Amino acid sequence: MKRTGSTNSHLRKLISLLKKQERPLWHAVAEELEGPSRKRPHVNLYKIDKYTNDGDIVVVPGKVLGIGKLSHKVTVIALDFSASALNKIRKSGSNALPLTEGINAINKGATVRLMKG
Repeated sequence: MKRTGSTNSHLRKLISLLKKQERPLWHAVAEELEGPSRKRPHVNLYKIDKYTNDGDIVVVPGKVLGIGKLSHKVTVIALDFSASALNKIRKSGSNALPLTEGINAINKGATVRLMKG
């Protein structure tokens, strides 16, 4: 059978936008999003806390879940957030941005980590 891709029009527009970006990071995120939704990564807050430093930017091409806590300030850019994850991110003083806004939030020289679970 021929692979059809996502039927979600917003997701297809996001993938197209990501592919037009110059940074290889966004091309990798677009490739992750093109796959089946059941294979998208789910990243818990304790992993983000463990593998990042204060001021880092984390890109998750899937959903951020609320198990754990953040002990430092980071910017989390993801496709989706659970309600508990959003509350905990905001309580720690960190930022949570959807992918559509996160494309413009990353400036040159920033430490960016792509987390896939």
